[in-house]
Amino acid sequence: MSVIVMKDISKEYRIGQIRLNALKNINLEIINGEFISIMGPSGSGKSTLLNVIGCLDKSSSGTYFLDGNSVETMNDNQLSEIRNRFIGFVFQSFNLLGELNALRNVEIPLIYRGIRGKIRREMSEQALEKVGLKERMKHLPSQLSGGQQQRVAIARALVGNPSVILADEPTGALDSTTGNNIMDLFTQLNEDLNMTIVQVTHEESIAAYGKRIIRLIDGEINKIDFNGVLEGKK
Repeated sequence: MSVIVMKDISKEYRIGQIRLNALKNINLEIINGEFISIMGPSGSGKSTLLNVIGCLDKSSSGTYFLDGNSVETMNDNQLSEIRNRFIGFVFQSFNLLGELNALRNVEIPLIYRGIRGKIRREMSEQALEKVGLKERMKHLPSQLSGGQQQRVAIARALVGNPSVILADEPTGALDSTTGNNIMDLFTQLNEDLNMTIVQVTHEESIAAYGKRIIRLIDGEINKIDFNGVLEGKK
């Protein structure tokens, strides 16, 4: 089953009289349970593509279905709801609230869903256990290492059982050993929970964890690497 289907997606920005084509006729289908990496040089459109996938931005043209929902027809409130229900976000800078402990940080998406306290605490504890931080749930972000903070962020992304996790440079703020540990965790979640993961990265070694590597140049899909077999743009 396809969780993401994009057909002829384009994104145009206007800066005064200048038109910037950030994405050009993107056609992309992601099957439930895939692990996808998106790569490209600065300005290639990879962050814009992730934002469109994550319903943080809307395309200028084309069609986009997320878990069967037609995204481009939605208003801002509907986009906010679909982000909360279907997408888990992991960011380079972790984006944890410093005054809240790990458990409370993980609870945040569930609070927005209106899930009651006892149930959301149980769900958050389970999510932290999945990322190996059950013993650290009462710690503040300042009491955790960078890798542990990113694990809290991953637990927060997981807690609502989303259709897809979107990770924007998830290892960018980490040393190489810790970054590889985080990628091993993503691989485990992908394989054990059949979690769909889409990540943006500029590192080939990190991109290689994906089952497909989508390579963008000038807003277009230029190449797709299928488990080491490279296919050029047609």
